[in-house]
Amino acid sequence: MESNRSLTFGVREMSCASCVGRVEKALGAVPGLQEAHVNLAAETATISFNDTFEAADVTAALDAAGYPAELRTYRFSIENMSCASCVGRVERALAVAPGIASVVVNLVKEEATVRVIGTSLSPADIAQTANAAGYPATLVTDLVTDQVTDQGAADATADRKAEEAAHLQRMTLVAAVLTMPVFILEMGSHMVPVIHDWIMDTLGMEISWTIQFVLTTIVLAWPGRQFYLKGFPALFKGAPDMNSLVALGSSAAWGFSAVALFVPTLLPDGTRAVYFEAAAMIVTLILLGRFLEARAKGRTGQAIRKLVGLRAKTAQVERDGQLIEIPVDDIGVGDLIQVRPGEKIAVDGVVIKGMSYVDESMITGEPTPVEKSADTEVVGGTVNGTGALTFRATKVGGDTMLAQIIRMVEDAQGAKLPIQDLVNRITLWFVPAVIGVALVTFLTWLLVGPDPALSFALVASVAVLIIACPCAMGLATPTSIMVGTGRAAELGVLFRRGDALQSLNKVKTIALDKTGTLTEGRPELTDLTLTKGFEESDVLRLVASVEAMSEHPIAAAIVRRAEQTGLSLAAVEDFNSITGYGVSAVIEGRNILVGADRLMIREGIMLDDVHGVGDSLGQEGKTPLYAAIDGQLAAIIAVSDPIKPSTEEVITALHDLGLKVAMITGDSKNTAKAIAAKLGIDTVIAEVLPGGKVTAIEKLQLGAHTVAFVGDGINDAPALARADVGVAIGTGTDVAIEAADVVLMSGDLKGVINALHVSQLTMRNIRQNLFWAFGYNALLIPVAAGVFYPVFGLMLSPDLAAGAMALSSVFVLSNALRLRWITPALAEPLSSVSPGPDCVPAAAE
Repeated sequence: MESNRSLTFGVREMSCASCVGRVEKALGAVPGLQEAHVNLAAETATISFNDTFEAADVTAALDAAGYPAELRTYRFSIENMSCASCVGRVERALAVAPGIASVVVNLVKEEATVRVIGTSLSPADIAQTANAAGYPATLVTDLVTDQVTDQGAADATADRKAEEAAHLQRMTLVAAVLTMPVFILEMGSHMVPVIHDWIMDTLGMEISWTIQFVLTTIVLAWPGRQFYLKGFPALFKGAPDMNSLVALGSSAAWGFSAVALFVPTLLPDGTRAVYFEAAAMIVTLILLGRFLEARAKGRTGQAIRKLVGLRAKTAQVERDGQLIEIPVDDIGVGDLIQVRPGEKIAVDGVVIKGMSYVDESMITGEPTPVEKSADTEVVGGTVNGTGALTFRATKVGGDTMLAQIIRMVEDAQGAKLPIQDLVNRITLWFVPAVIGVALVTFLTWLLVGPDPALSFALVASVAVLIIACPCAMGLATPTSIMVGTGRAAELGVLFRRGDALQSLNKVKTIALDKTGTLTEGRPELTDLTLTKGFEESDVLRLVASVEAMSEHPIAAAIVRRAEQTGLSLAAVEDFNSITGYGVSAVIEGRNILVGADRLMIREGIMLDDVHGVGDSLGQEGKTPLYAAIDGQLAAIIAVSDPIKPSTEEVITALHDLGLKVAMITGDSKNTAKAIAAKLGIDTVIAEVLPGGKVTAIEKLQLGAHTVAFVGDGINDAPALARADVGVAIGTGTDVAIEAADVVLMSGDLKGVINALHVSQLTMRNIRQNLFWAFGYNALLIPVAAGVFYPVFGLMLSPDLAAGAMALSSVFVLSNALRLRWITPALAEPLSSVSPGPDCVPAAAE
């Protein structure tokens, strides 16, 4: 059976949405490739493939299409090679690893140069493959590109993009300096009579046009050459892109003007005119737009760079009884690591000794430092406070929580929403359609336009070519996804699947698991009502001493309260667990009974005077227990699972958003209804067995309702997968998190509101971008074609068209970048509440 795997890698030379379609088409022809998604804003492609796939086929297909894949190059020193057959063995061993594009082994230097596509294959993975083949490999650390860690790779990508932006800035400046005289000579002469007279008196028309020709030719041949080197080959391949439109438009304007200057006899009478300034302005303005676009694109990935930047570079590790500083990548599972005050925690682990407060806000989004002491877990990338800690590494490298978060965010940012499929289908044929419209425009003006018809035809057709760039369409969705999911990660909300952004925006009902989601998931003692003649400390000490012999969660709650009060437990004799009733024991010669009311009745202990108390506690959703000492009722004890401090505020906020709230619980119907009434929950599905949550979700989905389910336990995983959107509390189990579409890292229900908030704002932002991108083309293509000229005498010049085109892409990117400043919908932490009226029974789910 063939296995499916996935890979994400960079793709260069993409400039507009039509490029996306061509890249996907090229990838679709690669043998063994199952699916391909291309992200224009991130300049990446994500593919899934089976065992017949070879990465070299991908690089070859993309090279042929004109969109080379971004490759990483590593150099390894190889041991044990002695002959040419060893070279072949090493090459074959490494070549079969997924993601390896090429392997070149040098026997004399005893080195292997490996080119890798994507990020899923690390240098350590490559070295392990060589080691398994019997040829130990060591990464050469003086690699030119220094892409030996995730940090190095991220820095290299950032440096490359910064260099691209810097190059575009230089080219834009050169083009602007050369274009300005052309613009003044031509447009100044048309618009300002004084300039026209001065030019005619000093230079004359022919010299003025010659100067324009020289300067414009330099602009097109130097700063603008990229459009022709990419645009015309794409056109000749029958796959025109944005560069093709710019190349055609500017070449047409320059070519017509050159003919008018040097061989005017080839033109009909009355049509001699030059449009050098249009050709130069087209290139200059589009270069300016690309520069602004590159700068804005660089900001869309800031969230990932921030996450990668959280990694510690070195750590103090105990080795052979000594404390040494080593790179984080050299830390192994089980290593003991010391963390000094103010240092970053290197990897995930468990504290062995020490006490401190750790700032985990970069992981959870919660500002309050978390106390860490022996046996508590720490997360790599978080910042230690003023205390010192020693912890044992449990997860290193790609297994750490930070590495998993980075992968989740990268996956989400590379996702293609359903709405993007429509955009890609449109843009695939959009450029050829624009060329067709430009041709029809040219012929129409030439045949029925006023004199000089040829000049009108040229201006209108060039304006159509330039203004119809599909860049804004292609950037509209992925830029918003990148910025939105990145900002969500900063708020402690991880979208494991990018399309959950769109799905979450359509949710009508939020279904909440009770235990561990609405509640703390741990019972607490909330009430201790004494009868006459008994003291609270004495009763609590005796009852807790008995319950310490039990493993029941309710017993643990009573013992915990005694320990918090500072009481010492007594020795227990003759302990007996009475199934279905409670427990009994002898302590210090006194007979102790603790259990349900039926235990008291069975033992002949009168409850007439306190039945009302027990009933009242039950109506409040608490579990009442009774304690008797030497045959006399001593106390009524209430235990419940406290509701999380934020629960009530979150449910109110969900209602304010127009959503219905449902609770799924294993509690009895009466208890569940009491909780629902207290919290304002709309729908209750009670007495649900662990395996029945999927059925409960399906029941809520009847009538085409879109349902999001929020849970945290192992038994929540099937329901999380079945819901339209599964939201896992990040403090829950790995199984639940793996089954979810969205993960709330803080474990706070406020994250649900923040997730909805980010989803709504991101989808609104996408709709705004698409409206602008499609509306801009729908409105301005007819204007550029000259449909308003017969009525208003309005024509759109090619240079204005170039400016408008550049503005459309910059607008879309700038609009998406606004998502960087999304504020949490429920930002302020709530004051803690004491156990009591906000508690619910500790029934098992």
